Amino acid sequence: MNNVILIGMPGVGKSTAGVVLAKILGYEFIDSDLLIQKEEQRLLAEIIEQDGVDGFIAVENRVNASIEAERSVIATGGSVVYGEEAMEHLRKIGTVVYLRLSYRTLDRRLHNIKGRGVVLREGQSLADLYEERTPLYEKYADIVIDEEELSIEETIENIQKALYKADNC
Repeated sequence: MNNVILIGMPGVGKSTAGVVLAKILGYEFIDSDLLIQKEEQRLLAEIIEQDGVDGFIAVENRVNASIEAERSVIATGGSVVYGEEAMEHLRKIGTVVYLRLSYRTLDRRLHNIKGRGVVLREGQSLADLYEERTPLYEKYADIVIDEEELSIEETIENIQKALYKADNC
C-alpha cells in the first residue's frame, strides 16, 4: 500500500498535483489516461467515439485493474469510479485520495469537455455528471481533499498532511 491514487472530476488537477506530489515524495508518476492511450493506440476521444461510452469504461476498467506499481502517484481519469474491478484493485495497492471541487468552480475551469475525452452519455450535462459521480468518489476515497480556493501548492500540502496522518493512525 505504498501508492497514492488520485481520483476526482476532470479539471480538478489530478495530473498537475500528481506530478508535483510524485517529485516531492520521490515516487514515480503514472497517468492512467496516458496508459489507456498507449495500450489502445488511440486518443481517449477516439476510443469513446469508436467504442461508445460503455466500451470506453470497459477499456478503462481493464487498464486500471492491471496497474502494477510501487511507490507511485497514480492520476486516474474522472470516470475510473465506474469500474468496480479497477477501484477495488487501486484500493488494494494504495491510498485513494479524492480531490473535490464545487460544481461552480469546475464549470468555470472546463471549457472543452468533449475535447478532453470526458465520458458523457448522450444528453448528459456536466452538472448531471457531477451529481452522478460525486457519491462514487466519496464511496471509494480513503482521504478527501477539498480543493476549493486552494492553490496547487496548498492542495499538495494538504494531501501530504492527510497521508502522514493516515500512516500514523
